[in-house]
Amino acid sequence: MATMSADQILDALDPEQREVATALHGPVVVLAGAGTGKTRAITHRIAYGVRVNAYTPQSVLAVTFTARAAGEMRQRLRGLGVDGVQARTFHAAALRQLSYFWPEVVGGQIPRLVEQKASLVGRAARDAGISPDRLTVRDLASEIEWAKVSLVDPADYPAKVARIGRPTPAGLAPAQVQDVMRAYEDVKTQAVVLDFEDILLLLADMIGRHPEVGDQIRRQYRHFVVDEYQDVSPLQQFLLEQWLGGRRELCVVGDPAQTIYSFAGASPQHLLGFSRTYPDATTVRLVRDYRSTPQVVRLANELMRRRGAAGAGVELVAQRPSGPAPGYRAYDDDAAEAEGVATGIATLIASGVPASEIAVLYRANSQSEALEEALAERGIGYLVRGGQRFFDRDEVKRAVVLLRGAAVAPDERPLGERVRDTLGELGWAEDPPAARGAVRERWDALQALVNLADDVDSDAGGAATVRDFVEHLAERAQAQHAPSVEGVTLTTMHAAKGLEWDAVFIVGCSEGLLPISLAETDEAVEEERRLLYVAITRAREHLALSFARSRKAGGKATRKRTRFLEQQWPDARPARVARQSTSAKLADLDAEQLRLFDSLKRWRLEVAQADSKPAFTVMVDTSLVEIARDRPANLRELAGVSGIGASKLDKYGLQILEIVAAH
Repeated sequence: MATMSADQILDALDPEQREVATALHGPVVVLAGAGTGKTRAITHRIAYGVRVNAYTPQSVLAVTFTARAAGEMRQRLRGLGVDGVQARTFHAAALRQLSYFWPEVVGGQIPRLVEQKASLVGRAARDAGISPDRLTVRDLASEIEWAKVSLVDPADYPAKVARIGRPTPAGLAPAQVQDVMRAYEDVKTQAVVLDFEDILLLLADMIGRHPEVGDQIRRQYRHFVVDEYQDVSPLQQFLLEQWLGGRRELCVVGDPAQTIYSFAGASPQHLLGFSRTYPDATTVRLVRDYRSTPQVVRLANELMRRRGAAGAGVELVAQRPSGPAPGYRAYDDDAAEAEGVATGIATLIASGVPASEIAVLYRANSQSEALEEALAERGIGYLVRGGQRFFDRDEVKRAVVLLRGAAVAPDERPLGERVRDTLGELGWAEDPPAARGAVRERWDALQALVNLADDVDSDAGGAATVRDFVEHLAERAQAQHAPSVEGVTLTTMHAAKGLEWDAVFIVGCSEGLLPISLAETDEAVEEERRLLYVAITRAREHLALSFARSRKAGGKATRKRTRFLEQQWPDARPARVARQSTSAKLADLDAEQLRLFDSLKRWRLEVAQADSKPAFTVMVDTSLVEIARDRPANLRELAGVSGIGASKLDKYGLQILEIVAAH
């Protein structure tokens, strides 16, 4: 496209976005609500700075948290006529710099990067005298990642987790986890490999120890932009400070209401405390929501409007025309909820809403099974997001190989025709297969490539070649920017962040799922509230929220709708007193009930140690308190206790009843 003038760049923005774009120097913090065009604002800021000669493109480093977001930023900048800006994830930017300086500072080639640390953690655990199962290895790997991004040294780990009350993984003692952490570093050294956290740690250390490295980086990059700043970890913040070297050319963008990764070390405190760090910082609030209807925006605002909570974000102002009111449904059981959602989806598709513009969001991956069955019964295609990456699928890899081969053969036919012929060798056909499951998923993936080829050819005015298409696929694969698959998206609320659809169904809106039963502290519950906010704000027009009163058909209706929607649900009664904390509930127990509670805790600890997993994964305190208070006499009554589903009932039910009977 033709190069845009500085005035044209600004003309495309609303007043607040323009304020961001023209704040070219000094520390700038942008508090950007969901759907308010933050990417548009910061890319136009960079483009405007280049156009008025405040920046050279090569002097700008824009960092974000996903390869897809970085790729979108680069694409938008090219659309504005700006090339040369480095838009990368923290890890991609750090790896590029570390690889460049490693031969000079350390010598030789940089060690191999391992993407999965499970095998190394398993070896480290065994070296530390622990015989871990698969889940223990997974939990230890997550704890090692948390410690590293939180800048917690193994020597300080026991004191740190004791101070913040963090439960250790797999029911292990802090000293045991400490031993695994130390052994893990030894195993990596022996294997001559690095993990993702090492990339940031080693680069930050290199900059600190070798001033010439820091000087060279700072001569290259003079202006920094950080997207999704509410998700920055202490390690990422430390590296950012090393990059800056005391300079103030920093623009950060984020929304404290979308902080949903605290469990992984993310902290909104850097965003919330930015104005204290830089008292003279320019602060801009983006509040105009261009994504969602007033009805969706109203619900999002009501959810977060509670006693002026710190970190609640901005109050959104809807810019779209009015739409349908959010729907609320209570079903008898999970299967009925899945069937109801599938029926609603079928109705939307029949009314003209594309299946690819519909999503079903849930709190836990285990909730997808019933939804998949219900959609399959109706012949509705779906994609479970969060599983295997699109470009890592076998059929996509084989398709790319075949397309590369086709690119070297001279052929004057249109791109779409050549791609269809090539993918036909992998079993693609014009009509989708009748079968569901893996067969249909493979066809859907190949069909996505066909549709993408048509789009690429259309953008090129019908002149695109197979070579052009292969290069386009390579760029998308590098950015993990998968093409749209024509099907309903099923995904967790966490994985939905950064995405949007015309219609969103949020299922499982009940206590124990939302907030999840593991959220026992006030901080954890508020993060669950923010997670629901993220889910709600994914919807452009249609929004439906539901829950099931029972897990199984004919089961006891023990589930209650989430406290977060108590005021919004159509038949809502006056607000009840907020749920008591565990300590408050314990205070209500009499002496005999407390003795039963203690017996239940001892049993839970024995089970956890035997299974090598955290005690709270066996059963949370609130469930034990409820058992001690109500003293269930049979499995039916025990099933009515919050937090006890069918699996826990089958596994532990008789043991619990024996303990209750003994008292």
